[in-house]
Amino acid sequence: MEPTPQQSSPAIPIAIIIGFAMIAIAIFFSTKETAAPTTYVNLPNSADAAAASTGISRPVSEDDYIRGNPNAQILMVEYSDYDCPFCKEYHDTMKQIMDEYGVTGQVAWVYRQFPIAELHPNSPKISEAALCVGDIGGNASFWKFTDSIFQGREVEEPTSVTKLPNYAEAAGVKLEDYISCIESGRMRDSVISQIEDGFNSGARGTPYTILIVGNQQAVIEGAQPYEVVKGIINNLLEQLDGTFDTESYVPEENT
Repeated sequence: MEPTPQQSSPAIPIAIIIGFAMIAIAIFFSTKETAAPTTYVNLPNSADAAAASTGISRPVSEDDYIRGNPNAQILMVEYSDYDCPFCKEYHDTMKQIMDEYGVTGQVAWVYRQFPIAELHPNSPKISEAALCVGDIGGNASFWKFTDSIFQGREVEEPTSVTKLPNYAEAAGVKLEDYISCIESGRMRDSVISQIEDGFNSGARGTPYTILIVGNQQAVIEGAQPYEVVKGIINNLLEQLDGTFDTESYVPEENT
């Protein structure tokens, strides 16, 4: 599936910008209340990298793997680590979100690689494997492979890398093509590039999700539970539909 490159949307009214700022506040209070679990990373030279961070996610493009309508009203760009225990829990949450909002074309889910090698030594290689499967088999194969990884392990256990070739075949990729890609290392630079994108977007741990509506962005930190994510999406959709009351809205912590 090839998405349309994300463009600024002139159709989104000024009220959305105000409302989106309020949603960002709501996200802050929600995440503060729930203390969503996150796997954090301490990267070398992080002070210099943080100074160069833009806090803005790169636009979604045809290079991304997207579940749902690529032209959805709300794009959820997740930076994730396949061996992160919280990412496994959040993956289930996001599948629930897509079951509800993806089928209507309102929300799309973009998966980007952010393996944290210092905590999960096999994660970079698993990311390479996933990108190999996607490169060979396309969008549907990438997602099937990704689902298999998260479904194939318990929360607190690492991925069994010996199962990856089986997952690749189950996703519709020929074993010899998969092995050739892995041995060539041709996806290594893509993994590094996505890590850099995530860090420049503000990611310092996983899962890290950027909400994009038109040219507005907000962040969901950590593995927020389904009800929190659902509430955020509903508020955004109400803004887009013109039914969100910005004057009476008060974050939960202040009620």
